[in-house]
Amino acid sequence: MNLRRLFNRWRNPLNETRIHLKKLVGKYGFEIGAFSYGHPKVRFPESGARLSIGRFCSIADRVEILLGGDHRTDWATTFPFSAFRDRWPEAASGEAYHRTGGDIAIGHDVWIGSQAMIMSGVTIGHGAVIGARSVVVKDVAPYEIVGGVPAKTIRYRFDAEAIDKLLNAAWWNLPDEEISRLVPLLQSEDISALLKVVMDSRNGENELS
Repeated sequence: MNLRRLFNRWRNPLNETRIHLKKLVGKYGFEIGAFSYGHPKVRFPESGARLSIGRFCSIADRVEILLGGDHRTDWATTFPFSAFRDRWPEAASGEAYHRTGGDIAIGHDVWIGSQAMIMSGVTIGHGAVIGARSVVVKDVAPYEIVGGVPAKTIRYRFDAEAIDKLLNAAWWNLPDEEISRLVPLLQSEDISALLKVVMDSRNGENELS
């Protein structure tokens, strides 16, 4: 392991995304939630589009998030002459030869597989799963599993009723100490028990103790 990796591991032992992207957060106002881990490559952060990533997301290696860089398909050519004005001085300076499709919003508890690519203008719902090497070009619904190029629906993690209840429960917004006590249920298939404890807690019954 090289010295740079050792230093990064020392500085960010939990591999938190908000620490990896701290400079971009400060410069461009991106929002990165607590406990999300992984070091995605954010391309074209200067595009003007905003990036938000929720809490408890799992981001695998070599994930790319493209906030811009789209070539102009509405022009006669996709070639960016204005980017090479030393060679093509006739090209207008400052011409918007690259475009963005808009902001990228990644919800809470999202898992993004290795080498996936997220294109600008996409919203990924809470609890969604993005398959490895997928290219996401359109919105992904909460708890939807997608994969492929372009990414398409594979299935949903739970039935519609369970998804509605999980979204309403929004366990990721609970105080950290309550989430700690929920961990055994969060790491189980007993969704009903999890939902009961969360809702009881929110109703003041303090069932987490």
